[in-house]
Amino acid sequence: MHRRLPLRARLVAGFVVVMLVVLTAAASFVFWRVQVALDNRLDDDLDAQVQELRDAVGAHPGDSAAALQALPRGSALDQVVDRRTGRVLAASPAVAGRLLLTRQDLTRAARDPVQRDLGNLLLDEDRRLRIRAVPLDDRLVGVTALSLGQRDETLRELLAQLTTANLSALLLTAIVGDRLARAALRPVERYRQQADRVAGGEMGVRLDVPAGADDEVTRLGHTLNRMLTAQEAAAQRERRFLADASHELRTPLTLLSSRVELALRRPRSATEYEQTLRRVGEDTARLVRLADQLLDLERALHATAPARGDAAAALSRAAQRAHAAVQGSPRTVLAHPTPTPPAPVAVSDTGLDQMLGNLVDNAVRHGAGDIALGLRSSGDFVVLTVHDDGPGPPSDFLPHAIERFRRADEARSGPGSGLGLSVVHALVVAAGGELRLCRDARHHRYSPDTDGAPPCDHSEHGTTVSAVLPEQSARLTQGTPSARSDRGHR
Repeated sequence: MHRRLPLRARLVAGFVVVMLVVLTAAASFVFWRVQVALDNRLDDDLDAQVQELRDAVGAHPGDSAAALQALPRGSALDQVVDRRTGRVLAASPAVAGRLLLTRQDLTRAARDPVQRDLGNLLLDEDRRLRIRAVPLDDRLVGVTALSLGQRDETLRELLAQLTTANLSALLLTAIVGDRLARAALRPVERYRQQADRVAGGEMGVRLDVPAGADDEVTRLGHTLNRMLTAQEAAAQRERRFLADASHELRTPLTLLSSRVELALRRPRSATEYEQTLRRVGEDTARLVRLADQLLDLERALHATAPARGDAAAALSRAAQRAHAAVQGSPRTVLAHPTPTPPAPVAVSDTGLDQMLGNLVDNAVRHGAGDIALGLRSSGDFVVLTVHDDGPGPPSDFLPHAIERFRRADEARSGPGSGLGLSVVHALVVAAGGELRLCRDARHHRYSPDTDGAPPCDHSEHGTTVSAVLPEQSARLTQGTPSARSDRGHR
């Protein structure tokens, strides 16, 4: 497997490469500007020398040697060449005996001025010349040249200085970049070491984030600390869930085991076996109900497909369920309004039956007095309510009522498993709605809160559970609940 360089090394390498490009571009620009300035000066000197050569040849027609002798002595090298034969008619002593031009350049110079440099800047220090050839008349070509020695020495010195300066700057850049990268990544390495402790099973560890700082690394530390807090809370909920589930399962399983063991201790009559089997059936039914509730909760928590149901029809079915549950008791069931017009919501009919069924069962088992089921539309929401005249759970239990297997102390001895409100909350949240539990004028709203949800509108006495659901059309225009913000309990 290919192993990548450490992040610090990649940062330094990237920084050095960028600086190399910048410094090379800057050095190239400086070198070019100096070279242009030196070349312009040389070209001006060549222009002046060419003009002097023209004047001297014009003043001494037919005598090229006398024309060159009339020129002022300087650093220029001059030749007068017969363009037809290529023979040097007259030349400065330093270039006598050899033609500075090629035959091709000589042919071109008979028509237009020609200029070129001899030698290479870095390799030919002693043979560097800048040559210019111009036509003097129909037969003669004048050639003048200047040494490039001083110009090349200046450029070579500049090139060496720029190279030294750039290499020194790159070395300094690498050192400073490494120090900066090390300092910037030091908190990340500290976070990693502390995260290793969390991975090793240590609880309660939080990253050391400096107070008062606000940069990318400190924001990362705060985010990781929030993640660790959420992770520990989730782990605690999971442990509590496992403990509560084990407790809820252990009771019916213990009863089952005890009843079977007692039935097998001695021969019994058919009537006794029948009674034992009935009790075993009740315990088995309790286990089945618990398993069904766990499955309902799992489906509600992971529902992804869009759903649609009629809250009005579900309310009628829930009222019938409540009538059957209180039959034979002085309690009554009221459903308002009756008949109810259709109310499409973003919950399936099965989900609505589970939701209202659990709320009705809670009102029947743990409530008191009459049971009232209500439905009202407010803006883009449909509000379903189940009310009874009982005192409801204690005030300090309200924030925990939707937690799985959580039941108030006075309800632990009764039927139920503490999953009903968890299933209702999961279904409501999956639809993008909000669940409320109100007791004697105290209103508790479970997160996430829903933007634009209508306020409570019910009796201030007794216990009321409200499911605020978006209408199906409103849900399609506003988006899924995953796009809503989680603001916590209010």
